[in-house]
Amino acid sequence: MLAGTVSVQFGSAVAALLFPRAGALGVVTLRVALAAVLLLVSCRPRLRGRSRTDWAVAVAFGLALGGMNTFFYQAIDRIPLGPAVTLEVLGPLLLSVVTARRAASWVWAALALAGVFLLGQGGFDQLSPAGTGYALAAGGMWAAYIICSSRAGARFPRLDGLAVAMAVAALVTLPLGISSAGTTLLEPEVLGLGLAVALLSSGVPYALELLALRRLPAGTFAVLMCLAPAVAALAGFLVLGQTLSALQCLAIALVVAASTGAVRTGGAGKG
Repeated sequence: MLAGTVSVQFGSAVAALLFPRAGALGVVTLRVALAAVLLLVSCRPRLRGRSRTDWAVAVAFGLALGGMNTFFYQAIDRIPLGPAVTLEVLGPLLLSVVTARRAASWVWAALALAGVFLLGQGGFDQLSPAGTGYALAAGGMWAAYIICSSRAGARFPRLDGLAVAMAVAALVTLPLGISSAGTTLLEPEVLGLGLAVALLSSGVPYALELLALRRLPAGTFAVLMCLAPAVAALAGFLVLGQTLSALQCLAIALVVAASTGAVRTGGAGKG
């Protein structure tokens, strides 16, 4: 789980380097399509004998993957990586609060909202309203991804469910990427970096997370996931040279703490 978190955040930082060449939608297409090819070739999922429920879970998983990636890349095209992931993690946080159904969980939610308010330094106009909206939408899809990933892992052996879902996500994002970037997607340098992004941001972390969800209780998984904003801020600083103010660092710390507290209140030991 920790290895997957580091991989996906540094992969996102590398992806941002490609935005001037292929655009956010083009990079999403490269990431998802190449990851789908790699997973389909390596896993060779068995498609026969699947029930309608199995296919419904796989398609929902794929739509969540495609939506999460598309919204998130639109966000980091407009705001720094650290704040984007901080806003995005509010989706899983809300999921944790709702499923916990305890009054204490709302205290953690309030702490997270305080962190988000600080992140915008009193107004989200400094972070770009569009970027903020895309990050929050990605958070909603991230919550859906967690639910669908867990169900796919229970219904499909190995990484078969992930491979099928990634293929669905590729079919969804491909028209957007082609219309946005066109033949730029076929340039050798763009393809090479796109392959690196696919491995770092999709293939490796999603496979590790799916395996982790089979071994860890959902609450424990969510606690570890709360480290994502801090790792994203580090990746943005090291790869993209994005600096954060002391107030923004405090905001990220508040959201991480609130997310951790919420999932622990909900019972980290529950599956």
